[in-house]
Amino acid sequence: MTLPARVHVVGGGLAGLSAAVTLADRGIPVTLSEAAKQAGGRCRSFYDGLLDMVIDNGNHLVLSGNAAVTRYMRKIGAADRLTGPGRPEFHFLDRQRDRRWVFRPDEGRFPWWILDAGRRVPGTALRDYLRLLALMRRHPGRRIDEVIRCDGPLWETFLRPLFISALNTRPEEASADLASAIVRETLAKGGRYMHPLVATPTLAAAFVDPALDRLNRTGADIRLGRSLRAVRFEGNRAAALTFDEGEELLGPEDHVIFAVPPWTAGKLLPGLKVPDAFHAIVNAHFRIAPPAGAPPMVGMTGGTAEWVFALADRMSVTVSAADHLLERDADDLARILWRDVSAAYGLTAPLPACRIVKEKRATFASTPAQAARRPGARTAWSNLFLAGDWVDTGLPATIEGALRSGEVAASLV
Repeated sequence: MTLPARVHVVGGGLAGLSAAVTLADRGIPVTLSEAAKQAGGRCRSFYDGLLDMVIDNGNHLVLSGNAAVTRYMRKIGAADRLTGPGRPEFHFLDRQRDRRWVFRPDEGRFPWWILDAGRRVPGTALRDYLRLLALMRRHPGRRIDEVIRCDGPLWETFLRPLFISALNTRPEEASADLASAIVRETLAKGGRYMHPLVATPTLAAAFVDPALDRLNRTGADIRLGRSLRAVRFEGNRAAALTFDEGEELLGPEDHVIFAVPPWTAGKLLPGLKVPDAFHAIVNAHFRIAPPAGAPPMVGMTGGTAEWVFALADRMSVTVSAADHLLERDADDLARILWRDVSAAYGLTAPLPACRIVKEKRATFASTPAQAARRPGARTAWSNLFLAGDWVDTGLPATIEGALRSGEVAASLV
């Protein structure tokens, strides 16, 4: 088999890094170009002057069963930078009822926990869980509310928070196919696949910096702050890439992986259909250390926050499908979310310094219509492939999906 002379990976987010690392490990020369001054895309860290600390743009939870995450972290030598409780344990708070509970599924595949009334989601009966059987198979083109009932304690207290955080879309209108993928790859596999893991100490330190170090050691050409302006095509091939500094010709054996946002790919690649509707995620970072022995995260219903994270030097909040919060004043949001944090962890401290981070186009809207717009990794051009969490990975727009897409694109090269 003839190996490509060089692969140009355009985009330094996790999909691009995954593709570049996979290729470099195979001994294929790689040029990684990223428009921003730093790699990582939406999985980035930065120094915040207000808080006087390095924070992440958002909170990204992965699970022990995320196979692409495991492979990637091993490749870049950073498997120890994902930490968690070492067991499948998720704490929840229902603020409206002032009720706490803990989801602790069995490590094995059979869900013995649903047979025990003391371990089930509060207010649920065994029959409520039968609705999950409908989500064990695919449902192309259908919404969740067309496949299962979206009411009752199991939905409001557990399934809705699960789906809104994974799909970043109001669950009632979200794709049943994508929800099914979540169930099949998590709940259906048992607790061994559901240990929660978070990046330590930051997203960049776990996912990005080790990857760049790995690429540097393999001789990859890494160019940050380099924007792609145009692609020139000849026949069924990409013939040249135009960056800020000028046009770069592609040799007959060169290949390109586009790991850019969907709106960029749609602009630069004629005729490419991509998702064109998006939802926001709002995050809040509070400069206060969590109390001793605090659970690493708490899921919340009945409040504004959805997940509260207790990190080493700060408390952090994530709100998915947060378009309704984009126009809210940052100080107002900080006060509202701090009430949720205080309730989740029993804090009485006054509002600490806070940084609100709003990602307006955090992910594509996970509706059936938008899912149908996700292209495959192959394109109309024989030497150009796509990667990104918006490509048709079969998963929602998650870290696992992004890393998996990079692997797929690299395998096609």
